[in-house]
Amino acid sequence: MRYYGDDVCAVIAENEVAAMQAVRAIKVEYEELPFVLDAQEAMKDGAPQLHERFPNNVLKHTTMAVGNYAEAIQEPGLIKAEGWYDTPTVQHCHIENHGCFCYEENGRLVVTSSTQIPHIVRRIVGQALGRPWGDIRIVKPYIGGGFGNKQDSLYEPLCAWCCTQVGGRCVRFDCSREETFVSNRVRHAIRIHIISWLRKDGTIAAKKVECFSNQGAYASHGHSIVAKALGSFNQHYPCPNFEGDAYTVFTNRPAAGAMRGYGMPQASFADESHAEECAKAVGMTPLDYRWQNLMKPGYVDGFSHNELYEDSYRQCMEKGMKAIGYEEKVKAYANQTGPIRRGIGLATFWYNTAVYPISLETSSCRLQLNLDGTVNLQVGETEIGQGADTAYAQMCAETLGLSDYKKVHVLSCQDTDVTPTGLGAYASRQTFTAGFSIRQTAEMLKKKILEYACEVTRQATYNMNIIDSNIVRITDGRVLMSLSELSMTAQYNAVHSEHITAESTYTIRNNAYSFGCTFAEVEVDIPMCKVRLLHIVNVHDCGRLINPALAEAQVHGGMSMGIGYGLSEQLLFDPKTGKPLNNNLLDYKLSTFMDHPDIEAEFVENYEPTSAYGTKALGEPPACSPAPAIRNAIYQATGVAIDQAPITPHILFAKFTEAGLIQD
Repeated sequence: MRYYGDDVCAVIAENEVAAMQAVRAIKVEYEELPFVLDAQEAMKDGAPQLHERFPNNVLKHTTMAVGNYAEAIQEPGLIKAEGWYDTPTVQHCHIENHGCFCYEENGRLVVTSSTQIPHIVRRIVGQALGRPWGDIRIVKPYIGGGFGNKQDSLYEPLCAWCCTQVGGRCVRFDCSREETFVSNRVRHAIRIHIISWLRKDGTIAAKKVECFSNQGAYASHGHSIVAKALGSFNQHYPCPNFEGDAYTVFTNRPAAGAMRGYGMPQASFADESHAEECAKAVGMTPLDYRWQNLMKPGYVDGFSHNELYEDSYRQCMEKGMKAIGYEEKVKAYANQTGPIRRGIGLATFWYNTAVYPISLETSSCRLQLNLDGTVNLQVGETEIGQGADTAYAQMCAETLGLSDYKKVHVLSCQDTDVTPTGLGAYASRQTFTAGFSIRQTAEMLKKKILEYACEVTRQATYNMNIIDSNIVRITDGRVLMSLSELSMTAQYNAVHSEHITAESTYTIRNNAYSFGCTFAEVEVDIPMCKVRLLHIVNVHDCGRLINPALAEAQVHGGMSMGIGYGLSEQLLFDPKTGKPLNNNLLDYKLSTFMDHPDIEAEFVENYEPTSAYGTKALGEPPACSPAPAIRNAIYQATGVAIDQAPITPHILFAKFTEAGLIQD
């Protein structure tokens, strides 16, 4: 065993009571071994080794260099700003815990699972059991959230194997909430060290970043999270001389995996906290420092070839400033001396859409015209509560020319025997990537419809269009026939019967930047070491809004997650035993609506030219910037820099005492 919560054995029983009785009857003898919970401690010589193949517990170390850092810092008159920033281990806390069941049917294994990635899980189960993938069928029903935890193969392979041990009978796995906290996945705790060398005018001459990512006991998504975090710094605030190191380190904690933001909430907390201190070091306002140093329009990333086409940062920040009354409140909150003080802070972010060019980006779509003129739509991408299916229906209806998106029936429950291959719900990719295959397939279906209409009406295809679910002659706008009439005619034509369908796959070879910011207003009770969030606004440039109501809901959810990340959420471990201390919803301080003011979402709609429908990432970005904005608001209110999250009363007491704001 490598951590508390590691799997020990499996019991297969007729019912839950019998299974629990069998578990209690099992006696396990443990030899207690040394353990390590901190990533940097785990890297030291003599630290307990979790895996023989990884000396000093380092799963992976990558470096990044631009220009010549060592030479650049020799420039006379540079001002040094340095900080260490700690982010916590947190859990996804989706409403529905992970569960799956498996049974054998006609010699094949059918696994029904609460997963974000059914087609990928199919491959993994087949590989784990050494069976052809065609023997495996994965069904994903409606599920209650995932946030990245279910972007992993958790218990599906074991469930399938157990099924084979009992003659193909149905075997069910359910995780309790306590088990979900420790036996599923958590967010990586990353410690980040930043050194910036600044000129007196506030420009950045050079920057160095070191990231130490706490991977826990097993690799899961491994180094990709901290690698993405490291790569973000010199895009967010570009400078000509950059040096970076990222380490992913095994420890005796629960395995860390994907979670909403994929390394960017950690990077944003560090980068935006550091930006505040850089501004102070050179005597600039937080706004002026950002205006000067943030990524500018026309910037192109050399690796992904992402491009900033608009002045998105300025547009988002100006809208956020207006929404929260930033300039007025900065003046009102200056020079406070009382025990209760108010402050206003901001933080910015950028985010990639999907994973190209790091990994394959592909999506498939299948459409069929029904006899009543409606359309069935199938994709391999997964609805997990974010409203993706509604967006798919809207995009399809727009391209086909249907009168209402409700005329598109989306098959929500993915089934690897039925739905075309898709990679799943992650990386804020689905509306962007599925949009390409939906548009391409809808155009193919539309072409087939008009070609059949040509046979029936003797009108040239170029002189017809589909408008409001009718075949319309372009020259005079005359309605020739409805889609339902055409579909019925095609199906029951004795000479040329056709069920009109289309299917295609689209491979995405581009990516898109998503941008935004958070403004937060807080009230800090210094003697009580309490923070009350008064007002918080997120502003996003996520391209064209397909569904504004769903977009706003997505932002509200991400903001709530970011508020908890900044103020309360943290999985705690006993330093003497390594055992989690709060792996339940009573002791784990999950942020709720009782902790929030009214949360506000605003949008800047800059059409994304590389996107099928002008959209780009919105699923994960809302969680990236609330925590540093809250931190910076506390900094502006008190003058005390808090460089670790969450910012709890315990942390505030220590920092306020150190700063002399609280006397013993």
